[in-house]
Amino acid sequence: MRIGCHVSISGAISNSVDNAVERECTAFQIFTRNPRGWHAKPITDGEAETFRTKLDSSGIERGATCAHMPYLPNLSGSNEEPYRKSVRTLVDEVERCGLLGLPYLVTHLGSHLGAGEEAGIRRLVSAYEEAATTVDNDVTILLENTAGQKNSVGYDFVQLSEILSQLEPAGRFGVCLDTCHAFVSGYDLRTREAAAGTMEEFDRAIGYDRLKVLHLNDAKGPLGCNLDRHYHIGLGSIGEEGLGEVVRTANRIDVPIILETPIDEIRTDTDNLRKARELA
Repeated sequence: MRIGCHVSISGAISNSVDNAVERECTAFQIFTRNPRGWHAKPITDGEAETFRTKLDSSGIERGATCAHMPYLPNLSGSNEEPYRKSVRTLVDEVERCGLLGLPYLVTHLGSHLGAGEEAGIRRLVSAYEEAATTVDNDVTILLENTAGQKNSVGYDFVQLSEILSQLEPAGRFGVCLDTCHAFVSGYDLRTREAAAGTMEEFDRAIGYDRLKVLHLNDAKGPLGCNLDRHYHIGLGSIGEEGLGEVVRTANRIDVPIILETPIDEIRTDTDNLRKARELA
């Protein structure tokens, strides 16, 4: 079972490996930079080598690791200046993942800002293809399904599939499925049967071969509310039964599982990881 959580890079990017090992992770996700700003300190060759060396000696497979794009970029936006900054950030993140030896970069699809889904998707496809053609490495760019907020794209499995079908080369792109986002955008996961049905719907629309990472998160809000609020495994509106079915499906198809759950007085990362393993 390849499972872990998002871990901090505070102090040094290689510290993330230590943080993952401390939590007994067999998979993990990082930000390669401050996720709430545009500026990124370059990764030196020495920093990248230390990260790769630690990872290779950690027992965690490289194929179970990924980075996540920072929060500010909007790859579907209609405003030119922030859009170009967003594309440059995407290109930079693909390069940084390559330096670190991370195989996957999880990306938010963004908001069309009222320009319409068709216009937003055109901008999105252009951004992804620019990154794939500009950066010559083996990093796979993952499209993460959204929670269905106003003006967002990519909350529907069929629409995600249609976006993927426009991207070339196809081998450079895949999907990260977030259970909280799927649930609050209208895909029921509350029972074993409902979760199995939703996962089968994903497979029909997109295909398990395109699913590279699973974000396992319970949801604070109810089904179809479009509220992007993650919650502790089994304690939210999805619950243990449905999330257990998703975990078993991910294990069966050998997809790494990453938790992005809160850290508070209710549970720690370790507590949520323990619960997810129990559900398996």
